[in-house]
Amino acid sequence: MSITSPYAALKIRDYRYFISARFCITLAIQIQAVVVSWQVYEITKDPLSLGLIGLAEAIPSIGVSLYAGHVADVVQRKKIILLCVGTLLLCSLCLLFFTLEPGQFFISYGVIPIYTIIFISGIARGFITPALFAFMPQLVPRELYSNAITWNSTLWETASLSGPPLGGLLYGFFGISVAYTTDVLLVLSGLLLAFAVSNKPLPPSTSDEGMVEKIKEGLRFVYNNKIVLSAISLDLFAVLFGGAVALLPIFADTILHVGKVGLGFLRAAPGVGALLMALYLVHHPIKKNAGKLLFYCVGGFGVCMILFGLSTSFWISMFLLMMSGVFDCVSVIIRSTLLQTLTPENMKGRVSAVNHIFIGSSNEIGMFESGVTARLFGVVRSVIIGGCLTLTVVGVTSWFSKSLRRLQRVE
Repeated sequence: MSITSPYAALKIRDYRYFISARFCITLAIQIQAVVVSWQVYEITKDPLSLGLIGLAEAIPSIGVSLYAGHVADVVQRKKIILLCVGTLLLCSLCLLFFTLEPGQFFISYGVIPIYTIIFISGIARGFITPALFAFMPQLVPRELYSNAITWNSTLWETASLSGPPLGGLLYGFFGISVAYTTDVLLVLSGLLLAFAVSNKPLPPSTSDEGMVEKIKEGLRFVYNNKIVLSAISLDLFAVLFGGAVALLPIFADTILHVGKVGLGFLRAAPGVGALLMALYLVHHPIKKNAGKLLFYCVGGFGVCMILFGLSTSFWISMFLLMMSGVFDCVSVIIRSTLLQTLTPENMKGRVSAVNHIFIGSSNEIGMFESGVTARLFGVVRSVIIGGCLTLTVVGVTSWFSKSLRRLQRVE
C-alpha cells in the first residue's frame, strides 16, 4: 500500500466500516437536530428554547467527559462505541414514539420530554467521543493518520451536508414521524456497521495509578503542550461565540422567509463548503504555515458570521454559511491531526475528553449563548456580536501563542 496515495486509508477494511458507521450516525444526528429544533420552535416560538436544546446536551456531555476519557483508555473502545450507539438508538426511538398516537401524552408536557431525551443522548455522546477518537488510530498505521483524519472529516462533512436538507425535506413533505423513522434506521445501520469492525486490544498502560491521577495526567498533558492548548482554546471561543446554527430556524422563518425546507438547506450550507475543502485537502495536504493558516481560517469564519447576520438574501446567506464551512474544515483538520500525532496512544481517550470539553460541548453551549444573546439583543445583533468576539479571540490568541503561529507542519 502506497502511503502517498490519497486513498491509502480507505484500503483498510476496518477503517472503511468505522467511517461508514460514523457516517450513518452523523447523518442521523443531523436529521434529528433539524427536526428537533423546528419541533421545539413550533411549540414555543421562543429563541431561548432553541438555545436550551444545546444546553440540555452540553451539561451531561461535559459532566461525563473526563471520566469517559479515562474509560476509553482502560476499556475496549469498541465496547464503549456499541453501548453508546445502542443508547442513541433508544433515544431516537423515543423521539419517534412521541410523534405517534400512544406517545402524544408526553407532548402534553411541552418540550420537557424532548429535552429529557436530548439530555440522555448527551451522556452517550460524552462517552462515545473519546472512544471514537482513540479507536480510529488503532485501525490505521501511524503514517496514515493525516490521510485517515482527512477522510474521516470528509465523510463527516458529507453527512453534515446531507442530513439537514434531508431532515427538512422529510419533515416538510412527509411529516415528523417519517423524519424520525429515518433517524432510527440510520442509527441502527451505524450500530450494525460498528459491530463489523474488528476488536482491537488496548495500548499498554505506562502506569498503575488510579483513575483520578490518570485523569490529571491527561489534563497536565494538554496544559503543558502549548501548541495543543492554544489550538483547542482558539476553536473553543470561535465556536462558542461565532456559531449561528442555533438561530437558523428564526432566520429561515422571519428574516429569509424560506420555511422548513429552506432551513434544511441553510443547515447544510456549511457542510457543502467543508466537504469541498476536505476533498481538496485529501489531494493537497497542508505542507507549511499550518499555524498561520489556522488563525486566518478562524478569522475568516468570524467574518462570515458577521456578514451572515447582516444579510437578508437567502442566496447570500447560503454562500456565507458555505464559506464558514470552508474555513472551519481547515481548522478542524489541523487541530485533529495535531492531537492524534502529539498524543501518546495510551492517553488518547483522556486527551480527547479534554478536547471534547473545549470543542465538542462548546457547540452546544454556543447554542445556549446564541439563544440568550438573541433574547437580550435580538437575533441579528447576537450573530454580529458573536462574529466580532471571534475576531477578538483570534487576535488575542495570535499575540500570546507564538509557538502555534510559527507552526509549519501538523505531522
